[in-house]
Amino acid sequence: MKKMRKVAIYGKGGIGKSTTTQNTVAGLAQMGKKIMVVGCDPKADSTRLLLGGLAQKSVLDSLREEGEDVLLENIRKKGYGDTWCVESGGPEPGVGCAGRGIITSINMLESLGAYEESEALDYAFYDVLGDVVCGGFAMPIRDGKAEEIYIVCSGEMMAMYAANNICKGIMKFAQSGSVRLGGLICNSRAVDNEKEMIEELAKKLGTQMIYFVPRDNDVQRAEINRKTVIEWNPEVPQADHYRGLARAIDENSNFVIPKPLEMEELEKLLMDFGLMN
Repeated sequence: MKKMRKVAIYGKGGIGKSTTTQNTVAGLAQMGKKIMVVGCDPKADSTRLLLGGLAQKSVLDSLREEGEDVLLENIRKKGYGDTWCVESGGPEPGVGCAGRGIITSINMLESLGAYEESEALDYAFYDVLGDVVCGGFAMPIRDGKAEEIYIVCSGEMMAMYAANNICKGIMKFAQSGSVRLGGLICNSRAVDNEKEMIEELAKKLGTQMIYFVPRDNDVQRAEINRKTVIEWNPEVPQADHYRGLARAIDENSNFVIPKPLEMEELEKLLMDFGLMN
């Protein structure tokens, strides 16, 4: 019996994490993989490209409107390549903790039997807000909901700082669980020596740069059309890159407990590559 792979994508806010996740999922779906994507961002925009821009009713909205009598078909929609799409949602503005929404959603999906179909699923993907690894946002790695972590980063200082911080969270939870780091995904911002810098950061963390995604305006063009690049135009070079990233994740067997850098080490790396001159 095949084992469902449980993947969480983390990264600094604004790094292109949701875009990278959805385009990767589209690549995996094109390979014939069966996937469920759980958006763990209060903005509830983690699945919109897979759903052609349709608004997905979030788990928390459904609970607020319908009480406990929520049906699985009301919170789970079929998207591109027959991918199942779920959005956790968030609390009403100014009320409560958004991290609780992730805990509530995953518990609700479990109680409604979404994971009991895991024999039919190859992957569950969690797209997790920003670089927050506390409270509810850490749930996917804390409670074993996710076992493979990929960090989206770039050659920008704060993106690398966030990646290192996330590694501290992974290291903490890896001691008592099965969570491991699968690698860094460089979502390029066209910084000088970016590829070499992220490769060096990965090496120091004890992991790999699993893929370098070049910067390309076709990503924005596809988003304007409310689609992933692969669905919008499967012939463009950027579609090949997302297929390459999907293959790299599917074939990956390099899972580690990361070794986060001390701040002095991280700053030295940045200085060596001329970012702090």
